[in-house]
Amino acid sequence: MSNLLVQLAPLAQSSSIQVQSTGFSVIPLLVGLTVGLAISALVCFLIYNAQNALPPQFQRIPAAHVWLLMIPLFNLVWNFFVFPRVSDSYRDYFNSVGRPDVGDAGRGMGMAYAICGAVSIVPCVGIFAGLAALVLLIIYLVKIYGLKAQIAGPGVGGFPVQPHQPVSPPPPPPQQ
Repeated sequence: MSNLLVQLAPLAQSSSIQVQSTGFSVIPLLVGLTVGLAISALVCFLIYNAQNALPPQFQRIPAAHVWLLMIPLFNLVWNFFVFPRVSDSYRDYFNSVGRPDVGDAGRGMGMAYAICGAVSIVPCVGIFAGLAALVLLIIYLVKIYGLKAQIAGPGVGGFPVQPHQPVSPPPPPPQQ
């Protein structure tokens, strides 16, 4: 009997080592997934909020459809629909109020983000495309929220907008 215990002891020790090493690899994975999910939810909320600020007749994509970006892998394709349509919605709104100065309203940036997001799953290139996608996403959100602030009025719901006023030269000094 003791001979059997001596033979089983190394097996028990090796199985506990395997469980511990598995536990260490699962925890960072769960933390990473949780952080990624939280970031995706924040991005969806920001885009939803920006799209919802537009009058319904200018929304090229319903604001609720933005939440489909939370579906893994599907979001790589859905980015190509959401970001350009949100930009087109803002461009249409500003064109309707006589403000064609917004240009494409970030459409090119949104498409660049979608492309970098799709390329980010390619091995070796993915890390660079992912970093580029992050930078483009931040710039896109700043652009859209700047436009959203112009809809809501200066200082409401986004960055304060100061109308451009030409600087006039100072008055000439009095002559004596």
